[in-house]
Amino acid sequence: MYENYYGLNSKPFQLTPDPSFFFASKWHKRAMSYLQYGLSQAEGFIVITGDIGTGKTTIANSLLDAMEAGIVAAQIVTPKLTPDELVKMVASKFEIPVKGSTKSDILGDLELFLTQLHQQGKRALLLVDEAQNLPLETIEELRMLSNYQKNGKPLLQSFLLGQEELQPILRAPNMEQFRQRIVASCHLSPLTEDECQAYIEYRMQHAGYEGNTLFSSDAYDKIFVFTRGVPRKINTLMDRILLYGFLEELESFDETAVEAVVKEVADEMFLPDNKVADDQETQASGDAQPTAATNATGEAAPNVLKDVTYYKAMLTELTDALDDAISHKIKLTRYIDKLLKKKYKTYVRLKSDD
Repeated sequence: MYENYYGLNSKPFQLTPDPSFFFASKWHKRAMSYLQYGLSQAEGFIVITGDIGTGKTTIANSLLDAMEAGIVAAQIVTPKLTPDELVKMVASKFEIPVKGSTKSDILGDLELFLTQLHQQGKRALLLVDEAQNLPLETIEELRMLSNYQKNGKPLLQSFLLGQEELQPILRAPNMEQFRQRIVASCHLSPLTEDECQAYIEYRMQHAGYEGNTLFSSDAYDKIFVFTRGVPRKINTLMDRILLYGFLEELESFDETAVEAVVKEVADEMFLPDNKVADDQETQASGDAQPTAATNATGEAAPNVLKDVTYYKAMLTELTDALDDAISHKIKLTRYIDKLLKKKYKTYVRLKSDD
């Protein structure tokens, strides 16, 4: 409805995950690097967690969209599946008939399918979305499926995507064997305030917008405070803001216009007024970092916040260094792979000459 009014060729903020609209924030880049690294290793599990709406499924779809030849991928979205139900669903996603078959028959057919892929120079990849819904015994069944091997190489690799509740599940004492199979893991955080603005601008431009700046800086602030940087919430709010702008014939949005839409959306989401106000106040006060905490008597406490900031800076430096290391390892792995292929071709040519 508003697309023509703002000169767009598609909806920039649809809720359905679209890999063509993938926005690579710092954490999303890191998650994608882990997935690509996992693919290059061709074994083990990659675990990506994140709060609702932070873009886990979008990352998975982007990975599938850019999948290299030779990888046969299947994606499942898991309710609370039993181990037997999981085996049936995995087989079905790989187009293996399951009707009337026992679990033993299905496992045999699945192993045969994976072996045939291996003989064709291909391999299988399973993406499990909403993995936090899986019971412990079902996750253990996933580990058992990863035991299928041929000549020392696994025939099935799995990526797990889930909400934060997946983390304590995997930390359970009886999940030690599964944890040893995890190649890498990453937790997606919401967008920062700067990333929130960049995300909106990226999606508008990707949808064909070529006009003047639509939003004032105060308008962007309002959007970030209400959505807390969660991409799905940004999409929901932005879609309504653009619709509001079309109905009101607005060519730009200031703080007042955004606030009007925020109130409408908050009412429809059944959010109490005081919660919206508290969120805004908390976010606004969060911009200024206090230098010291106070105790119950109002006196300045020891430098607790200073210590926290120090360790946060250390963790940031460490994660950045790990990112660089992973990036270099991916490049090195690809180089070695190309070198081995070249040497193999030379070997085949020499053998044929003999």
